[in-house]
Amino acid sequence: MQDECSPSRSTRDKPLHGSPFPPTRLHPQLYVAEFIGTALLVLVGVSIVILMFGQDSPGSRLIPSKGARLFLTGGLFGSVGALIALSPLGRISGAHLNPAVTLAFWLESKLAWRDAGLYVLAQFAGSAIGALPLLSWGSMGRSVGFGATLPGAGIPIWAAMLGEVGVTFLLILSILTTAAHPSTRRFTPLALPAVLAVLVWLEAPVSGASANPARSFGPALVASVPMNPWIYIGGPCLGAILYAGFVRLKAVHLPRVTVARLFHFHAEV
Repeated sequence: MQDECSPSRSTRDKPLHGSPFPPTRLHPQLYVAEFIGTALLVLVGVSIVILMFGQDSPGSRLIPSKGARLFLTGGLFGSVGALIALSPLGRISGAHLNPAVTLAFWLESKLAWRDAGLYVLAQFAGSAIGALPLLSWGSMGRSVGFGATLPGAGIPIWAAMLGEVGVTFLLILSILTTAAHPSTRRFTPLALPAVLAVLVWLEAPVSGASANPARSFGPALVASVPMNPWIYIGGPCLGAILYAGFVRLKAVHLPRVTVARLFHFHAEV
């Protein structure tokens, strides 16, 4: 017989399933993991951007084609995210590393609103801290605004915003569909490099292909570059909302996520 002092299976604390116990409980270890993970994503991922596109950078000398560098940069940035998702940090928090991804999981009822809000705060704070070491790139980093995302030359705000809506929708659709299907959920992190390589290659000339408000926030802060909230916050959030509406269409028949994490492992219950 089950010990009366132990929580029943239905009342266990499962914050990444949208079932915290008690309902008002907070989970500091999840927020700390998300803070560190986002800081690492910005530090390492944006350093790759600087190495590829900074003035007199090794990437620009070795790979003259801008399109090839965009494709490779997207793939490498996605690989950083994948490694974080596979790391102990990712196993703790689910490795959202992106307020738009957290919003999508919350809309899917896989996070309580308190946890979702504190995830987003942790992601923005992690981005700011992770961006500070980018200043050490000096003139090379300064030449590309320390990786700050900006619309392409001559691109109007509305077009850049629509670009962010589209690229975020496709990113979330790809990774959450992979995470939801029983046969592919364990390989979700491996989809990140391929998906981001294509999306960055196609969309970066329009808006910079951020698809992540936190990724844009830290570099803009250290570079003292205004971050357009309509493009880099509104766009990704609308992309997440669009996904949440799309996945609910009965005609679509897409699998729905059961847990707010990108990597699934055998020990998970």
